[in-house]
Amino acid sequence: MLGSAAGDALGAPYEFGPAGQLSARGEEMRGGGGWDPGEATDDTQMAVLVAESLLARGGLELPDVFGRFQRWAAGQPKDIGLQTEAVLTGGQPWDLAAALHFQINARAAGNGSLMRASGSAVYFSAAGRRATMDAARRIAALTHGDRAAWEGTAILHELVRVALDGADPLATLPATLDAVHPDHRRRYGLVLAPDWHPGLATEFNGAVWPCLGSAVWALRTTSGFAEAVRAAVDLGGDTDTVAAVTGALAGARYGQGAVPAHWTERLHVPLPGFGERVLYADDLRALAQRLLEAGPR
Repeated sequence: MLGSAAGDALGAPYEFGPAGQLSARGEEMRGGGGWDPGEATDDTQMAVLVAESLLARGGLELPDVFGRFQRWAAGQPKDIGLQTEAVLTGGQPWDLAAALHFQINARAAGNGSLMRASGSAVYFSAAGRRATMDAARRIAALTHGDRAAWEGTAILHELVRVALDGADPLATLPATLDAVHPDHRRRYGLVLAPDWHPGLATEFNGAVWPCLGSAVWALRTTSGFAEAVRAAVDLGGDTDTVAAVTGALAGARYGQGAVPAHWTERLHVPLPGFGERVLYADDLRALAQRLLEAGPR
């Protein structure tokens, strides 16, 4: 969870820019693009909301998660995905809002459910593959009516589970893909294949498939946390989310000690809609520990 937040904050100032900007500028956690130095975006804010709901309710209560999302959206966050905003502010009930939006717009395969999955992935990590993937799908479906988003989030949950268990998440990809819905297995198989790279993407990395594929590519082609997250940011495009997803994977694999101290020193997570609350790195560490201890087994 700390790794995802750090990736989010590192990538935020470079969002929607060209590839290679981080390397060219060499500026880390210095802010820009409307973000303060070390400020995390909606990616981490929503992850915290999911995490705090799981702890407060003693498990997954979807209406409570949705209500927290709505309160946050009403707090005018600096950034919120267009689709997520439409679902949360449309006045529809929690169990219909995303499905109705998808029925009308026929487009809901963005990475907005993937970006917020770090806390829930930790919480369900001890429950086994089926349970963690099912929980991911249910949380994703609150805002994304396209099953593609559910399956991508489920894959991320499972890869984090494997990494936290001390195994290689890349080695388990074939088994993980076997648990993906058959209608989406082939497409995820393509972007998660060992020979895939972001240059082969057929969609902008704001879509769920290339976002997850890019994060796995960054993990596969590097040998440490910071290197993986920097590679994700240097892809350009939706830099905060690709780096947040990469950070979740790399954090689970390499541990919190691998997150550079000069990143975590400035890291902070405002929570619009919840007063003046701001979480810092130590708060995220404590939150992740509580999730790990409280999760189902």
